[in-house]
Amino acid sequence: MDFRWSEAQQALYEETQAFACDRLRMPEETGESVAFGPASERWSLMGERGLLGMCAPERYGGLGLDALSTACAMEALGTGCDDMGLIFSAAAHLFACVMPLAEYGSDALKLRLLPSLCSGAAIGANAITEAEAGSDAFSLRTTARRDGDAYVLCGVKSYVTNAPLADVAIVYARTDATAGHLGISAFALETGCPGASFSAPFRKMGLESTPSAELRLEDCRVPVAARLGEEGEGAAIFRSSMQWERACLFAGYLGQMNRQLEHTICRARTRKQFGKKLGSFQAVSHRIADMKLRLEAARLLLRKACWSFDQGDRDATLDISLAKLAVSEAAVQSSLDALQIHGGGGYDAGSEQERALRDALAARLFSGTSEIQRELVARELGL
Repeated sequence: MDFRWSEAQQALYEETQAFACDRLRMPEETGESVAFGPASERWSLMGERGLLGMCAPERYGGLGLDALSTACAMEALGTGCDDMGLIFSAAAHLFACVMPLAEYGSDALKLRLLPSLCSGAAIGANAITEAEAGSDAFSLRTTARRDGDAYVLCGVKSYVTNAPLADVAIVYARTDATAGHLGISAFALETGCPGASFSAPFRKMGLESTPSAELRLEDCRVPVAARLGEEGEGAAIFRSSMQWERACLFAGYLGQMNRQLEHTICRARTRKQFGKKLGSFQAVSHRIADMKLRLEAARLLLRKACWSFDQGDRDATLDISLAKLAVSEAAVQSSLDALQIHGGGGYDAGSEQERALRDALAARLFSGTSEIQRELVARELGL
């Protein structure tokens, strides 16, 4: 059993981390000025380096990386870049839009949409969540009615990551009201078409540089050729995209935890109280030891999940759910620990510690809540 990265993976990590630290850091300004888009230098730079299509096939402009190498690059991004919102937007674009297209789109659809998505010239989104269909993702009310060579989509999608900037959204809609999850289909919607509109961006607790909004569909006509897979395959397509997301996106949080740990160790070595270095107090040093323990345990689980995925176990539900659960819970607790050790400075609004905690809390909700991951684990154990 070899726990080392290959030389290529090690080089990918080092180069990506250096790039992220040099070119992707959070601007001093906040709010709309840090939002991305095709005109955003940081988004464009990620596209130029292939990071917006890293696991997509090379023939469409991707890098063709496997899941483990993709997670390697995502962890490097999280370590080098202090803007988790930017990383989350890139991951949602890649795993929930680019990869469903790459795996289930027709050749013509892939040739038309993937090159611009992989380059960053276009932005991708995923539209499955609805007001009454959160964790119960397949209780959809959005419908897709076949009308000749098109489908007519009607409904409202909520919490669409990258809206209202997205150019392409993977929309999940019900094509057969009597077939349960087998009655759901997936469509590649080009958002400029008539009948599709976005709400104003939501105000969120964290991931502030990730825009999120409603996608409203009012008799929106989508060509049959824009359907992914066969009619009724939508649930399977969504599950596949979630496996990519849960296995690889959360490597970004490993990077954040690694960066937090380094900064907290530096704080403990340099900050003095009562005439002693902060790290000499056992209450502080043990808290840092626990941060390291959570990071390494979560990293091992995530790499095992990616390895299982790459070995051909396209389900790998147990490993992936364990990894997602471990990373998201560890990210929250380590953020709390880092804030505690930084004290009042960490509690200041806008400090890196305060921002990281708000960003980490979202990890327990998106891509399936921690409760859903525990349900999946229990099911895989036969309970």
